[in-house]
Amino acid sequence: MSRRVGAAATAIVTALALAGCSGGGTAAGGAGGATGAPVKGGTLTMARSADIISMDKTTTFDNNSIRVMEQIMEPLFHASPDGTKVEPWLATGYQASADGLTYTITLRDGITFSNGSPMTSADVKFSIDENTKTAETGWGFINSAIASVAATTPKTVTVTLKYAWAPLIADLALFANGIVPNNYGGKTSAQFYDAPVGTGPFVWGGWKKGQSVSVKANPTYWQAGKPHLDGVTWTVVADASTRKLQVQGGQVDIDDTPDWSSLASLKSASGVKAVTYPSTQIDYIAFNQKRAPFDDVHVRRAVSMVIDRDALVKAVLFGNGQPAYSLLSPGTPYFDKAAGGAKLDVAGAKAELAKSSKPNGFTTSLLIPSGNPNQASVAQIMQSELSAIGITMTIKPLDPTANKQARLASDFDMTTSAWTMDIPDPDEWTSFAVDPTGGSHSAFTYYNNQDVIAINKQAQKVNDPTKRQDLYSQLQKQVSQDAFLAYLYYSPYVYATTDKVEGFTVTPLGTYPLQDVYKTK
Repeated sequence: MSRRVGAAATAIVTALALAGCSGGGTAAGGAGGATGAPVKGGTLTMARSADIISMDKTTTFDNNSIRVMEQIMEPLFHASPDGTKVEPWLATGYQASADGLTYTITLRDGITFSNGSPMTSADVKFSIDENTKTAETGWGFINSAIASVAATTPKTVTVTLKYAWAPLIADLALFANGIVPNNYGGKTSAQFYDAPVGTGPFVWGGWKKGQSVSVKANPTYWQAGKPHLDGVTWTVVADASTRKLQVQGGQVDIDDTPDWSSLASLKSASGVKAVTYPSTQIDYIAFNQKRAPFDDVHVRRAVSMVIDRDALVKAVLFGNGQPAYSLLSPGTPYFDKAAGGAKLDVAGAKAELAKSSKPNGFTTSLLIPSGNPNQASVAQIMQSELSAIGITMTIKPLDPTANKQARLASDFDMTTSAWTMDIPDPDEWTSFAVDPTGGSHSAFTYYNNQDVIAINKQAQKVNDPTKRQDLYSQLQKQVSQDAFLAYLYYSPYVYATTDKVEGFTVTPLGTYPLQDVYKTK
């Protein structure tokens, strides 16, 4: 996995200084493919474990939903293919005032929504304002520094800040700030998100709940000649072995996230391409602090210290990753490898438990998605490890879609989970994870440390990379001590496609630009 520290903030500014000369662009390994000119037509079918939850980009925290909405609704800026900086997309660039409080953003000419109406600054203002409204229930926390958004001319938007805010342009690249028609085109929010409209390469197709969701090509997409596909369908196939058999047999074009035990056989399978991509993913165990005894830091530390992360990397990832000892991943700006996350120490775990409210152990449960061999292996290994210190853990598997809904509702004692960055700035994850007002009750754990919250807010207002590094290092070390999560490992993304799929790639932020994908005959 690549490591990108400190310089990312500078890279954002450098990239956007050249904003005016940037075109639409394609992702790395894009549409040219191995066979020459892209082939037009065909439907791409991608099998994955769980269904979408909602298309409301402002309140949905589910990656399966997000990957669909990203094909329909686009933001003003987006992350570069390597995930390290921000580049113009629906905007051509911006100018910031000397005091850092006013940003004037110029919109790209010739952009229309898929319904034919032109995109104007009024649409941009409405879209950002709608996201900001969800500060307590959704992604609006990402816009917390915005005082106002003004449609100053049809092609110019002025964003005024309450205070200097380092992540602003990166925040405007978040899918939640994607641009939709002003006033939802005369519909209510609920009506609109039943069939969302945007400027993206695809338009809403339909949703058979529990079975599949589909999009169709946008014939008026602003990037000439794209998309190449007629449409994309995501099917719900909870069992990893079934997905593997489907991609091997050509019933689906892509197996989204095969289990690691299948990687070697998929790589050697005829007609299949199995590829790993650098990521910003961290897998972890979340503790629900609303439920005793996980409101006790000594209990959380004991659980964290008894986990053998090296063993997990070998047994679960088959060596395709590394142990995690920080809230941030090595691919995230301001990662600190000396963050002090718990390491295997059984004696230390016993000592922590002895100081806790449950010195003689207790019974608890771990929520996992059913049909996922990776998570099942993690659970079985943890079950054995915890028994060594007197903790009896039952494993609670739920259908993947129901599992996600339970996690979002904090309906668990402990749960397996993971995070992938969506923008090249740590604030998205740190605010989501450690600030109870960040839209998710601290990653659904109800963790609340006022000192950590203060450090996070200070880091948001500092532009100097050295000072931000110091603050984020402080934050990573403190949350490691608080053990509100038990970090497990960092892993790359893995996808398996048939050899008929060309131009498919995944950025370190987990996105895949499907406008560049095509299928050979």
